[in-house]
Order: sequence, then C-alpha cells, then structure tokens
Amino acid sequence: MSSLAHSQQQSAEVALSGVSRRFDDTFSLQDVSFSAADGESIVLIGPSASGKTVTLKTIIGLFRPDTGSVLIRGEETVGLNDAERARIARVGMLFQRSALFDSMTVWENITFRLGQTTRLQKSEAIDLAEEKLAAVGLSPDTALLFPVELSGGMQKRVGIARALADNPDILLLDEPTAGLDPIMTNVINDLILENVHNLGATVISVTSNLDGARHIADRIVMMNEGSVVWTGHPDDLDQSGNAYVDQFVHKTADGPIGAGLT
Repeated sequence: MSSLAHSQQQSAEVALSGVSRRFDDTFSLQDVSFSAADGESIVLIGPSASGKTVTLKTIIGLFRPDTGSVLIRGEETVGLNDAERARIARVGMLFQRSALFDSMTVWENITFRLGQTTRLQKSEAIDLAEEKLAAVGLSPDTALLFPVELSGGMQKRVGIARALADNPDILLLDEPTAGLDPIMTNVINDLILENVHNLGATVISVTSNLDGARHIADRIVMMNEGSVVWTGHPDDLDQSGNAYVDQFVHKTADGPIGAGLT
C-alpha cells in the first residue's frame, strides 16, 4: 500500500483493506478494500450472494475476517469485543427484514441494545423510544405495540429507530427498503437522509434498489462474488464503462455476472 493510500485509510471513518472471509470452501469476501469518509454515504450494490451483507456484518464485528484490516476512526477493530468497539465509535445497524423481536414491544425493541449497557428506567426508555419514533414519522402510541401489529413499512421505520437509538456515529443499513412499495420506498429513503443529516453520521448501506442508491449515495461500491469490481459516483452508473455495472444496471443476461441477477 502506498503512503498516500495508508494516510487516507487512517483518516477515514471506516476503512476496509484486503478483507477476506471464507465459509466452508467458498469465499464470501475476497480482498475487499474501500473506505468511507466522515459523514459520507456509501451504498453497496451487486447481485445476490455478492458479499454485501457479509461486509456489513464484518464491519460491525459479527464476522471476523480471515485476513485483512477493518479500521474505524483509524483504529483496528478486528478481534475487539463490543465494549472496545463502543469506545471507538457508536455504530447502529438496520438488519434485513428489520429483525425485530416478536415477543417485545416496540419501545423494548428500540432500547434493547442500550439496555444492555446503560441503566434505563422504564419511563426513560419509553421516552427515548417515542423520541426516535417521532424521528421516523411514527406516533408515540406505536411504542406500546408489538411488531406483529405493524405494517411492513412501519417495521422498517422501527428498525431504523432502533439503529438510531444511541445517536450513532456510523450507521449500517441492510436493504432498508426491501419489500416496500415505491411510495414507502421513497418515504424511507427520505427519512434516512433526514436523520443522517441531523446526526452527521457516516452511512454504509446495502440496497437492491438502484433508484434508492442514486438517491442516498455519495459514492457507490459494486460487489460481485465477494470482490469489489467498481467504485464511482451515482451519476456515473449508466455510463460507467464497467462490464459488471453495465450488466447489473441494464439487467442484461450477457456479461461477467455469470449467475444472473436473481
């Protein structure tokens, strides 16, 4: 790595360098390298099983890479426990399908992680949950409901509220608009932009919705078969000159993405 590249990684909010991860006999990540500056919104795109979700889970520490480095604010995080990571930066994550706990109320879901590290009175937790619900456009009454009582769009909003609960410095979003109709997709994307702007957070998202990617991204990273194959500005997607991006964007059968666009 050049001294300039090393300096850029050190100054980035999040920086992956040479990250590889093998499951059984298959690579999920192969030499993945990219960075996100403070306050930048990075969106990961690519076909199914290209390593996007594994990348997010590696950043947050749910997966440990076999090789490579994951720096947050210039500090190596590979091998750190949750408390050590929290000392470096607050990281919030929205999981696919929101991953809400069915047996817990909305306020319990939103404050669950905070409750593991902070002594919150019930009234304080409910107040905090109502504040975060308001930030995603939901009424205070929602705090007392259970996930089964919510629509898909409301569950997404609650998932975002949970990710925002401790005012994160870094926000990881895994398919925040999957399964939503076009109107609700636009609502969620606007909520993401509004809250990210208010927090000043760095955001790394995974999405299959290219319109959404163009809407929320400062920069786009495309992955295929566990590797980064292109990085560029959203305005360059249609005329990228990259065979992987061209095939993905234009949804053609011919191209280097051999498995198709399922």
